[in-house]
Amino acid sequence: MSTDESDDFKFFGLGGCNEVGRSCHIIQYKNKTIMLDAGVHPGLSGFSSLPFYDEFDLSKIDILLISHFHLDHAASLPYVMQHTNFKGRVFMTHATKAIYRWLLSDFVRVTSIGNGGDARAGSGNQDVGSASTNLYTDDDLMRSFDRIETIDYHSTMEIDGIRFTAYHAGHVLGACMYFVEIGGLKILFTGDYSREEDRHLHVAEVPPQKPDILITESTFGTATHEPRLEKEARMTNIIHSTLSKGGRILMPVFALGRAQELLLILEEYWSQNEDLRSINIYYASSLARKCMAVYQTYTNIMNDNIRLTASGSSSSGKQNPFEFKYIKSIKSLDKFQDFGPCVVVASPGMLQSGVSRELLEKWAPDPKNAVIMTGYSVEGTMAKELLIEPHTIQSISNPDISIPRRLNVEEISFAAHVDFQQNAEFIDQVNASKIILVHGESNPMGRLKSALLSKYSSRKGTDQEVKVFNPRNCDELRLSIKGLRVAKVLGSLGEEQLSLLKKELTDKVESANKKIEELGDDDVTETTLNKEDSSDEEKTDRPEEGAVSVITAEQPVSGLLVSKDFDLNLLQLQDLHEFTQLSTSIVKSKINIKINSSIELIKWHLEQMFGYINIINDDTEEWECLIMDVISVIVDITGSEKSNGLFVTVEWINDNLMADSLADSVVAILYSTDSSPASVKLTSKSCSHSHTHVKNEDTEMLTENGRETTPPSQKHAHANSEISSRIHRISTLLRAQFGDTFKPNLEEETAVISIGKNEAKIDFKNLTVECGSKVLRDRVENVIKRGCGLAAPLSQYQKV
Repeated sequence: MSTDESDDFKFFGLGGCNEVGRSCHIIQYKNKTIMLDAGVHPGLSGFSSLPFYDEFDLSKIDILLISHFHLDHAASLPYVMQHTNFKGRVFMTHATKAIYRWLLSDFVRVTSIGNGGDARAGSGNQDVGSASTNLYTDDDLMRSFDRIETIDYHSTMEIDGIRFTAYHAGHVLGACMYFVEIGGLKILFTGDYSREEDRHLHVAEVPPQKPDILITESTFGTATHEPRLEKEARMTNIIHSTLSKGGRILMPVFALGRAQELLLILEEYWSQNEDLRSINIYYASSLARKCMAVYQTYTNIMNDNIRLTASGSSSSGKQNPFEFKYIKSIKSLDKFQDFGPCVVVASPGMLQSGVSRELLEKWAPDPKNAVIMTGYSVEGTMAKELLIEPHTIQSISNPDISIPRRLNVEEISFAAHVDFQQNAEFIDQVNASKIILVHGESNPMGRLKSALLSKYSSRKGTDQEVKVFNPRNCDELRLSIKGLRVAKVLGSLGEEQLSLLKKELTDKVESANKKIEELGDDDVTETTLNKEDSSDEEKTDRPEEGAVSVITAEQPVSGLLVSKDFDLNLLQLQDLHEFTQLSTSIVKSKINIKINSSIELIKWHLEQMFGYINIINDDTEEWECLIMDVISVIVDITGSEKSNGLFVTVEWINDNLMADSLADSVVAILYSTDSSPASVKLTSKSCSHSHTHVKNEDTEMLTENGRETTPPSQKHAHANSEISSRIHRISTLLRAQFGDTFKPNLEEETAVISIGKNEAKIDFKNLTVECGSKVLRDRVENVIKRGCGLAAPLSQYQKV
């Protein structure tokens, strides 16, 4: 496991995990958070249809990516943007945004009607049930719409270290899969996708880069689709046969998406069969005209057949393939004349309400009629229930009324989702080591997982092992990611390394040429012949003469490492602004302190610690020294004369941790000069007026600014009243410890402590103790030491 939790990839499903509907997934890596889709559940109503938004703090989301406009992937977006603490940015393709506006506007209208009990609810066009509670208003939709940003296919956007690219996903107009990269980790989210060529859309693309993690739909599990041409032929045969018997055909569809594909098929079939041209085809949706306008506009992102037709390059001469000749668009059933055979392509596809449900109840008792289910049917909807061919269906307007079902029910799936074979082939081509299955009911998803694990069982336990996950809603999936961090060497530092590599390569080539010259032409020819005669195994095991290996620089590279949005760049300081637009500055730290000491004592303590200090200035106004070329110690002599103590400034440049540590040491030494026992001892010695300088291993003559001085160890402070005061204080402390056994002689600056047969003689001038008893001597010395440190603060001692 990674030591840093931010290095773990986390997946959290708020919806669409082990179910179809309310798709919404959270991915997190390197403290970046992305939401993938924000839909509603078509089999549930109101707030129950939402993903589990309360289970995650939406304020953490940086980016929200919408794969396509279907309501189970996009319908709760205005709710997220206007009624939660979401603060991120939202992206979708241009076509998705164009259709999304009209689709969700109609969704708001239907939910408002359902909430108010208006009878016009029967004309609804959405696959979201009755939606008895409003999730948001039309004003919320418009406000959120203005905040949505668009992305082009194959364009890469980078926001705060997150890179994402949109690729064609097939499925519906504007649908895309997202290739996301965060800190070197690559994730591919397919959304709903199709790998089958149809009449107007591109097939889903395989991104040029290999992702580390694949999040893919599993709608059909291990099922296999019927070939497209065969199911088209089967559908048109059923339609033709039903119409010839005087029956009616109902085709429930989503308002946009597969409906347009089916209309293209019907338009072509009617153009090829004159006997059907007197029979009407109706596209019943309140969004019909608006949807067609969008499809007519975005022919440039459809497949080659549509683009050629739209540009007038086809033989048909038709300018736009979505300008239908045999299909009539109607908003509702108000003007629909229900007599004689006809075909009605109506929304919603789940038959929960609207035109499709109204026609189902009206036509169900007549066995001449037929309903063709062309899309995926979600659990809990009338569409799913109808597939088991019940004897009766419940009336949506009056649940107490049961309607006999005698019409034929046919299922011919035109759902633009991959089947097992297409999904497995795509997974092979993508070649991700970790696969997360979403958007599928539990049983089909479980079968797909088992099939994939069985397929890749031979890789188990190897570096190529494929792991498959099918998490449930609100279960966190955490994957440990082991990545290699690579830094790019830029600027003059890169040129320097390149020169070294070129030199190394040149040296190796010259060495190889020299070896060839030494061998001679005959030897080279003989060596070549021997190699040609050798086996492949021998060629592998035996290196060639003069072969040049891959050149790598083994010498360490030092420079400034700059991290931005997970990218690491190594460069020299002078190249910083050119490559990063960053500027540099120097931070200088300064500490001002006041100590009750002298310059000579400060100098002595610093020399004891650092061995040598560089005296830069020593005049009547200022004294300054430099320690290890890093720390400056400055004493303001002029300012100190007006106060009882020295004003000392410590300065250093904060360019590394060593400077800070060294500065801390210097400050600690300065603070200790007025309480150190060594200082007390040095400044407490009386001064003789005859100074004889003897040079030996302990003493040495010094020269400062042209005058002779002696180290502090050889200097003596002049006796004064302060010395007597100190001796008196220490004597008081000794008397408190030893009572009447302590007998001082202040004139001679000595004292005697007599306890039994033991006697301790104290010399206050040298702070020494003579005693035959080690126990008594140690006790007296400890008392004197405490007295020097605590009871006797320092004063200035004089130069001699």
